[in-house]
Amino acid sequence: MKNNQKLKGKDLINIGIYAAIYCVLMTCIAMLGYIPIMMPMLAVIGPIILGIPMMLFYTKVKKFGMITIMATIVGIYLCVTGMGFWPIIFGVVFGFLADLIAKSGSYASVKKTILSYGTFCVLLFGNYLPLYIDREGYFSTRQSFGAEYINTLGNIMQPWTAPVLIVAAFVCGMLGALLGKALLKKHFVKAGIV
Repeated sequence: MKNNQKLKGKDLINIGIYAAIYCVLMTCIAMLGYIPIMMPMLAVIGPIILGIPMMLFYTKVKKFGMITIMATIVGIYLCVTGMGFWPIIFGVVFGFLADLIAKSGSYASVKKTILSYGTFCVLLFGNYLPLYIDREGYFSTRQSFGAEYINTLGNIMQPWTAPVLIVAAFVCGMLGALLGKALLKKHFVKAGIV
């Protein structure tokens, strides 16, 4: 029984495929961030749209660690693309929590899967954290965007928006999971997630 719980090549391939899909789609969505007012909206739009491929990934998850690895890869990708090291930390922490939640439902509970993905989405807040703890450092790396962009974004991203973005990522993650589940109903039935 213990051997069945170890990650195998097929599991790692699934993680790699879905991490690549997630990162490509996330990058496309992130382009909206070039419009200052859309920057906070990425915590809403991303989790909803990305809920579709993630729910397909969840139908493949049957072993602990798959979600943690997936979230860590996403965090590393965000770090490499210029978002700093916080997404890696958030990826590990919230990926692990998402893994625990999915495991608590034996990877077969719709409710736990939805809650797990909502938790997974909180990792996206790692992108925003520098805006709240090191504004000057963050904006110094965005000088090429122009003063108007920096001023507008600075006015939008006030400290009170931090908890709002965390809650938005979590709630919209669950909404994205519901959307993904509705669109992928056959896959959920086939995977035994009820």
